[in-house]
Amino acid sequence: MSKPLSVIEVTALPVQSYAALRPTLKSGDLLFCSGTYAVSRLIEEATQSPWSHVALVLRAEKLNRLLLLESVEDFGVRMAPLSKYLKNYQDGKPYDGPLVLARCSQVTDANLTAIAQFGVDQLTRPYGNEEIGELVARIALGMGRKTATSGYICSELVEACLKAGGIVVQPGAGGFTTPENVWRDPTVSLLGRIH
Repeated sequence: MSKPLSVIEVTALPVQSYAALRPTLKSGDLLFCSGTYAVSRLIEEATQSPWSHVALVLRAEKLNRLLLLESVEDFGVRMAPLSKYLKNYQDGKPYDGPLVLARCSQVTDANLTAIAQFGVDQLTRPYGNEEIGELVARIALGMGRKTATSGYICSELVEACLKAGGIVVQPGAGGFTTPENVWRDPTVSLLGRIH
């Protein structure tokens, strides 16, 4: 299990070279973000966690790319290159905040296809302004998902993908799953911090 960390402890993790860590990454690995953006800080405060975002790594060998399957408020469910976080996340600048990679030991060759297929099937699930408001309210009230047709926040997407592969992430209070709940899963372990 990845131990609980404070923002200070996340920032103090030694930074590893992405080029050195990249060849060891597998589909099903996880990216955790501890952003310094205003929305990131609100999420971290509301969830009492250093993590404001979590995404699922998918290797595209033939393309020589590591892609992130993620859910973000501006786009909904999308795929983006992991390198985008390091080079041009926003306005030509890298992601503002620590980035940490982890591995869920329960992701295997046997269940990876189900995990990835489920996630890819969620691509382009749009967010409307009403839905974003509902998601913010659920964070503030600590409530879980109401329906399978509503949009995903990042941790709920990762939770649903893992569930498609038979992996259960224990939600927090009120049935709501946060990036911290994914981080604290007993089968998740730290690979390293990059940036």
